[in-house]
Amino acid sequence: MRSLTYPQHLACQAVLLMTVSYLTGCASPANVAPTTRCAQVAYPVYDPAEPVNRRVFAFNRAVDNYALAPVARGYRYLPDFFQQGVHNFASNFNEPKVFINDLLQGNPHRSVNTLGRFAVNTTVGVVGLIDVSDHLGIPRHTADFGQTFGVWGVGNGPIVELPLLGTGNSRDAAGKVLSFLVSPLGDSDTVQTLGTVSLVGGTVDTRASQLPLTDSLQKLPDYYSALRNGVAEHRAAFVVEGKEGATTPRENTCGAGAGGDF
Repeated sequence: MRSLTYPQHLACQAVLLMTVSYLTGCASPANVAPTTRCAQVAYPVYDPAEPVNRRVFAFNRAVDNYALAPVARGYRYLPDFFQQGVHNFASNFNEPKVFINDLLQGNPHRSVNTLGRFAVNTTVGVVGLIDVSDHLGIPRHTADFGQTFGVWGVGNGPIVELPLLGTGNSRDAAGKVLSFLVSPLGDSDTVQTLGTVSLVGGTVDTRASQLPLTDSLQKLPDYYSALRNGVAEHRAAFVVEGKEGATTPRENTCGAGAGGDF
């Protein structure tokens, strides 16, 4: 087995710290905010480090306002076929990680679904630029390590705002860091190049899809709370989707569907 590089070692330490943070949060149930429900999905919000999280949020918002959001707005003016190609490619490149999480969740139906999509779209769909699977009746679903931890019964833990990675509970934050360590396609130069293209393209494409929602949330008196609670609701529904073994996104009647990207 390859020894971890220094950045990977730091990421492992981050996972450990977030795990400790989660356990500490579980030891203080008296401070948990009241549980609210939306479409029969409970999403408790526990934010003991809110002052610190708000400061990190202010940094993330500045980066978004001056860099990512303007690029995403410009991206939306590109031809539809180009945007769809970027979306399809980034989604397809992420399918191996979805497949791993399907297996970890003990979902053979979903794992076969994901493997079939990846095989067809990578070959017939020209490395995923064309989503052939949808036309063949093989729907796309998403899965990530945060969802897997939730399916395993790991609690949310406290809210943590990560620089550049955004708002989420500590369980999902640990999942995000772990995702960076997992490279199911290997680490060849070609894979690294395609991974960079997928990361950049997928980030811009996802941010562009979120613009209508975040633009409306920013009009509210407290953007931080609105976004934090929206993410909490969204991720709670996403965990339920994983437990159900659904191969299509679970509908959330109070907002967006329960897909992995918010």
